[in-house]
Amino acid sequence: MVDIEQHLWGMTPEGEAIVLYTLRNAQGAEVKLSNYGATVVAVSVPDRDGRMADVVLGYERPEDYFSDSPACGKTVGRVANRIADGRMTVEGECFALERNDRGNHLHGGSKGFANRVWESRVETNRVVMDLLSEEGDQGYPGSLSVEAIFDFDDDCSLEITYLARTDRTTPVNLTSHVYFNLAGEASGSVLDHELRLRSSRVPEMTERQLPTGRFLDVAGTPQDFREFRPLRSGIDAEFNHIRDFRGYDHPFAVDGWRPGILGEVGCLRDPKSGRQVEILSSQPSVMLYTGNWLAGSGGQAKSGGRYDDYAGVAVECQNFPDAVNRPEFPSPLLRPGELYCQKIVFRFGIC
Repeated sequence: MVDIEQHLWGMTPEGEAIVLYTLRNAQGAEVKLSNYGATVVAVSVPDRDGRMADVVLGYERPEDYFSDSPACGKTVGRVANRIADGRMTVEGECFALERNDRGNHLHGGSKGFANRVWESRVETNRVVMDLLSEEGDQGYPGSLSVEAIFDFDDDCSLEITYLARTDRTTPVNLTSHVYFNLAGEASGSVLDHELRLRSSRVPEMTERQLPTGRFLDVAGTPQDFREFRPLRSGIDAEFNHIRDFRGYDHPFAVDGWRPGILGEVGCLRDPKSGRQVEILSSQPSVMLYTGNWLAGSGGQAKSGGRYDDYAGVAVECQNFPDAVNRPEFPSPLLRPGELYCQKIVFRFGIC
């Protein structure tokens, strides 16, 4: 049985309460959550010698989460990732969205779900957060009711379930923007972490970090993570604009994906500490981001100071970028009467 504590962590400038939840299992491992952005603030798990460390990036003060550009640990939406030129057509109607990333719309806009206070509560041994996104919110059609459910168990598995309903057809693509450093969040670069992904194809990307619609075979390329490989080994490659993006900031297609089925995505491990995190998802794609622009972009770290580039790696389970404009990708559209239901599992352990 997981113990859950909650306390008032701070207030927004508008006077809304920011609550911090601590979920603690029988091993003494902990997950900390905030209702600002439905955020994973901390995850403390043991290494191969039983020593605990916080393995996700985050900030010391709640106010450092206000509109932080890395979206550190947050739930991003209404649509995670990029929509080309901030434009989309839904059921024949054109919509213009905020352009907040080099002419593109990114992560639902500057006032997206990551920068909102969610209603939150404890339900027995889980934390549930709710958000209502009104018609026209950030330019999106339809009123969208969203729920984020966080479960943590004695096996050190953090399960995140996203649910949503709408009264008008609208795109939805929710993900958790957690940055991992399995050596401990104050341990510097993650480029010696090793990654395995269940992916044999990747979208071809443009210099504006948008998919062309073509898929590339990863075999023999720096994006081939079908076997464990250090992140460092391909970080400066020219293939598919890796060097242009200053590292990995790329979507991968999940092999064997089936709609509504929770499946294996991959595993991230740190050889030095022995910690690893297995990743499962019901989404068709996973975005790998090696923290290429972290330096100077966030608040004070939990350990003090500021994070440098490559201080954490995000493995974001989601739909493909610009899927609303790309019929070759699984549709992100949610219609009235349908239930959006996607799961992400981070299963922490020892390698």
